[in-house]
Amino acid sequence: MKIKASILGLACSVLVLGGAQRASAADGVTIGMAVAFSGWMEAYDGEAAKMAQLWIEQTNAKGGLLGQPIKVISGDTKTDRVEGAKVGQDLVKQGANLLLVSADYDYGAPAALQAQKAKIISVFMGASDPKAGVVGVGQYSFTANNAGQLEGAIMADWGYQKKNLRKGYMLVDETIEYNKSVCAGYNWSLKNDKGTVVGQDTFKGLDPTISSQITRLSEAIRNDGVDHIMLCSTNPGAASSVRQLRAAGITLPIFSATAMDGTYWLNSVPGLKDFYLPSQALAVNDPRPAVNEISAAFEKKFGKPPTTQYAYPIYAFLDLWAKAVTEAKTTDAAIVVAEMNKLKDAPTVLGPRTFTPKLHVQIDMPMFVMSYADGKETPGEEWRIKDTIPDAVLYRLKGN
Repeated sequence: MKIKASILGLACSVLVLGGAQRASAADGVTIGMAVAFSGWMEAYDGEAAKMAQLWIEQTNAKGGLLGQPIKVISGDTKTDRVEGAKVGQDLVKQGANLLLVSADYDYGAPAALQAQKAKIISVFMGASDPKAGVVGVGQYSFTANNAGQLEGAIMADWGYQKKNLRKGYMLVDETIEYNKSVCAGYNWSLKNDKGTVVGQDTFKGLDPTISSQITRLSEAIRNDGVDHIMLCSTNPGAASSVRQLRAAGITLPIFSATAMDGTYWLNSVPGLKDFYLPSQALAVNDPRPAVNEISAAFEKKFGKPPTTQYAYPIYAFLDLWAKAVTEAKTTDAAIVVAEMNKLKDAPTVLGPRTFTPKLHVQIDMPMFVMSYADGKETPGEEWRIKDTIPDAVLYRLKGN
């Protein structure tokens, strides 16, 4: 396994106390990146990895962490689960104190499990399945992102309250768990608001056509009054589905999730309008000065600003992790996790964040509702759901 390494600080020394490996200020800090630098997941991992590099550079410019510069080691998981496990294991052996893994539970978990086995903190850079954390990996695992259920819930609630949309139809891409989680949150929220999920259908993201699903949806529109569509999918399949829906003459509002954030795919659906999704951050003209400063620094370093919201969550997480490490005066996972589990609506550049011993994913935070028209993505209002997503929905227990 070829591992790319860039040393930004001093090599770690090992301090053994009573036979157990402990991390202190004298050890230095090493961040490992077991992420997809190639394959389709690179669209989600690439900018997040660059944002992490920016954060490390900025932190080192301020004196580093625990009084020393941060060292970075990285490896390409190639959007492959087996490669992910190999890279994760290699980086753990090289001394990573924190392991960044792919922005998806299915593809990031193999590396995160290697960190968990070694009692090292891991963080999915953008995974939205709640299993990306305590339940699916273990107590030392976090995700920098929100639960996919929150994205679906926000869209259902916003659509009901602001657009008077009452009857939805779900199209669920079964390729990855994230898609199912988004629709689970949407289903719960719309019903919670006294709306109706008239029907649902499934497909695979790489299916060349969803013509049979469109036929059944068209029947539901005619016979049951469906007034909007919830598309739970990831690109490229998601963009293909939108194109096919519009080509079939279906002009109803389409809701989706952050996996479709950005404008890079819009040339495949010319003239798209009445399309909406939630987002944590805007690469251009975010209403928060701190976010704009990050975007400007990112553009200066890499030549262009981020193209999607997936770049930003890791920055907020690393700020919280560094604060916990600083307060604990160690990178020892058990001690740092205990500090992070105390966080309740902790302020970050992206807004409040909460962690508990049970949940290492965000299930209650505001997001911007973005609208698409004329080849542009336009920010709307910030929206926060009023009710707590129940465990049965978060973990998609039977019937949810």
